[in-house]
Amino acid sequence: MDLILLLVLGLLVQQSPGLSWGAPGLGVPDTLYPWRHAPTQSRMRRAWVIPPISVSENYKRLPYPLVQIKSDKQPLGGVIYSIQGPGVDEEPRGLFSIDKFSGRVFLNAVLDRELTDRFRLRAFALDLGGSALEEPTDLEIVVVDQNDNRPVFRQQLFTGHVQEGAVPGTFVTRAEATDADDPETDNAVLRYSILEQGAPQLFSIDEVSGEIRTVQVGLDREGVAVYNLTLQVADMSGDGLTATASAIITLEDINDNAPSFTREEFSMQATEAISGVDLGRLEVEDKDLPGSPNWVARFTILEGDPDRQFAIRTDPKTNEGVLSVVKPLDYESREQYHLRVGVQNEAPLQVATPRAERSQARVSVRVLDVNEPPVFHENPLRTSLAEGAAPGTFVATFSAQDPDMNQLQRLRYTKDYDPGDWLQVDGATGHIQTQRELSPHSPFLQGGWYRAIILVEDDASPPNTATGTLSIEILEVNDHAPELAPAGGSLCSAPDLGAGLLLGATDEDLPPHGAPFHFQLSPRMPGLAQNWTLSQINMSHARLQLRHQVQEGLHRLSLLLRDSGQPPQQREQPLNVSVCHCSQDGTCLPGASALRADGAGISLAALVVVLASLILLLILSLVAAFLARSRQRSWDKVALNGLRDDLRDNILNYDEQGGGEEDQDAYDMDQLCHPAGLRALSVRLGRPLLRWDAPSNCGHPQPRHVLPADPAAIQDFINEGLHAADSDPSVPPYDTALIYDYEGDGSVAGTLSSILSSHGDEDQDYSCLRDWGPRFARLADLYGPT
Repeated sequence: MDLILLLVLGLLVQQSPGLSWGAPGLGVPDTLYPWRHAPTQSRMRRAWVIPPISVSENYKRLPYPLVQIKSDKQPLGGVIYSIQGPGVDEEPRGLFSIDKFSGRVFLNAVLDRELTDRFRLRAFALDLGGSALEEPTDLEIVVVDQNDNRPVFRQQLFTGHVQEGAVPGTFVTRAEATDADDPETDNAVLRYSILEQGAPQLFSIDEVSGEIRTVQVGLDREGVAVYNLTLQVADMSGDGLTATASAIITLEDINDNAPSFTREEFSMQATEAISGVDLGRLEVEDKDLPGSPNWVARFTILEGDPDRQFAIRTDPKTNEGVLSVVKPLDYESREQYHLRVGVQNEAPLQVATPRAERSQARVSVRVLDVNEPPVFHENPLRTSLAEGAAPGTFVATFSAQDPDMNQLQRLRYTKDYDPGDWLQVDGATGHIQTQRELSPHSPFLQGGWYRAIILVEDDASPPNTATGTLSIEILEVNDHAPELAPAGGSLCSAPDLGAGLLLGATDEDLPPHGAPFHFQLSPRMPGLAQNWTLSQINMSHARLQLRHQVQEGLHRLSLLLRDSGQPPQQREQPLNVSVCHCSQDGTCLPGASALRADGAGISLAALVVVLASLILLLILSLVAAFLARSRQRSWDKVALNGLRDDLRDNILNYDEQGGGEEDQDAYDMDQLCHPAGLRALSVRLGRPLLRWDAPSNCGHPQPRHVLPADPAAIQDFINEGLHAADSDPSVPPYDTALIYDYEGDGSVAGTLSSILSSHGDEDQDYSCLRDWGPRFARLADLYGPT
């Protein structure tokens, strides 16, 4: 019942003239009593539902009273009113205010519906002590829209594409606009239109949706490629505020124009024997979009070129046809060519488009005569020759002819490449023969082929040269017999032990003159077949086995080997087989086999005895030689003890190595300086002393030369001494130069021999050098009789 009573009271308030209010300009509304209570009511209750308060945006007579609220709890002046909410103490602040004693609510600033379309405030009634007299009540303020915003296009430039020749009603593009005003009012109802598009009127726009479409035929890209439209949009259903934008519509090309030649006939000329050159250009025109498949021309040679010697390509920049020669022309065969050429686009032509009048043209090509190089009848030329062919063997005739038949020219043949200098070429005929024998192992043979390059040149001015390749296959000849490998081995004496002896063969000849090889026991020794058997394993190997047990040791066999060449080559070859005692696994036991060699051989023990004997004999020889030298040195020191030493004539050798203290022994030259003392010593010893500068008992000392008194005669003196030394057969070949010098008073010793003395020493006896010790014994062996 309370809820129904409240609803009825609300309706009465809304219909009461004293409680109505309106928008600005309609007068100040009556006072509202949102907290009025019945006299008998004992508790606080909200009695009123306050409708929204409307106020127009952009109202500028401020401050403007919106409404007045009152409470009947206290007498006038005993209530304090206040409001809270957006526009008061919340952003945006300062829009609304209330008189705290009278309860009047005022608008204090211009409102913008596009920013905030409504405000919700709360009203409070307090006593003078600040205590709430009533519960808070809501105040809703609605901002009424005004047409204060122009429509705005989403973009200032719209673009669209449509093919030329499109049918009416073809969609092109769509224009869009917005309006910030209230969409529920006419302020935001938009209408589109085309302000300007030129003549004729080819496009239209839907005023509601903004779609732009074609309205009639006649779109031709070759006439007008781009259309510029000016668009307009207006609110208030077309009667309000307006805005404009542009639309650019581009026509897309279709192949509605056929290409055509600019002329009906073209003339060109070409040089014979040359290919890959351009002769000229074929000009065409096409109104379609340059660079598109509707514009690019494709040329075809319709007739006049049965051998396909010409080709036409398209220049991508100019769309011209470039005629070129792809195969060499021959003036002697044909002097003039008449071609018929056609042209069309890459893209197919539209069905309704008429063909061009000049889609075909005639091209005349005149061939120019030039001096052409000679041409070999066969190039490359291949032939064959047996290996080892003798010098002067005919190889081939590598001939050529001059294609210039109307000119009498001579040809000359030469070699350009002959790595082995093996061939000889006849310069007039091209006849080729060998000039030396070619080894089959020549490094210039590649896979059995020998390659040479032959040149032929005409006598024109300037001359022309042609190059030919001559390939000669060197045929293999069966000139080598197979050879056994290995030439020996071992076998078990028991036939049932071991796998036998595996034998192989090699042949220097190449297939087919090599394997398969045939192995056979020598027919000259028929007894071999009684003990031995030979079985073929594969094309190059055979197995040797025993038929029954034979004596252990070295057995000499003879095998006959034959190859598969034509005619076959064969060789009989010895085979040394060592038969040994084997274990059960077929392995020769130690010491059970003879020495595997190509001869009879000796045992290891005998070899050790021989080597030991040789070493012992060498040691005894060295000991005897050392003892003999020691005795000889002791005797020489005693015999020469009384002679006066002349330190100037002693020769000391300090650069010998490896001889111990004996390297420091000096040869006493006093014996050579004082031969008279030596003679006295020989008297005391009872035997003559041997001379070390001549063989024993052969030759006599040379007469003493008189020194020249005149210095100018010294040269003659030296030459005479040199001649005498060279002619003296009694001097040993000392390995030193002849020294000419004064030898002291009373010296009767002859001159020493020179290393240059090379005459008359064939009959010398050098055995006396052995008395000088082991060092000179070796020299005696070198110069003594052998």
